[in-house]
Amino acid sequence: MPIDPATTALVLIEFQNEFTSEGGVLHNAVRPVMEATGMLDNARRLVAEARAAGVSIVHAPISFAPGYHEITRHPYGILKGVVDGNAFVKGSWGADISDAMAPQEGDIVVEGKRGLDTFASTNLDFILRSKGITTIVLAGFLTNCCVESTMRTGYEHGYRVITLTDCTAAVSKEQHENAIAYDFPMFSTPMTSNELAEQLP
Repeated sequence: MPIDPATTALVLIEFQNEFTSEGGVLHNAVRPVMEATGMLDNARRLVAEARAAGVSIVHAPISFAPGYHEITRHPYGILKGVVDGNAFVKGSWGADISDAMAPQEGDIVVEGKRGLDTFASTNLDFILRSKGITTIVLAGFLTNCCVESTMRTGYEHGYRVITLTDCTAAVSKEQHENAIAYDFPMFSTPMTSNELAEQLP
């Protein structure tokens, strides 16, 4: 099916300094996969092409107030790592969207992301439906965590979901490749950034 920019949104999940930039709390963990896929350059190029074609560009950063009072007092799993690393604190450099992916005029920044699934605690679904969006294209961090969680919910909500295999990264090559090989095809149409760009008008 061709891509209709008027009904398509490119959702950029957590392109924040904690992941993307030297000195970010989680940067060293994702750097090998980022470098292997070239995901930051791929995403930056695709965003420019998609924006020019009229696709809605949606940024989905995660952030927490100092003290992380928005989540359980006894976090575990991935959120424990965030708390232990003092990552994504609202107003900090680490929580800022990286300069390479900074929102431009006309872009949308989703508010309220406090967990893994971008739909769960934000106004994302309201924004998409109010704009008549039926196709979402996902990119960002982590391949097998926030990207996959958002992909699954988008699928359940009835959106046409496209997940970009070379614009995502995880903390290991194995986790990244496993998600792409086994999980992405169950809940989305996996594509490379070039494949998607070829379908833009």
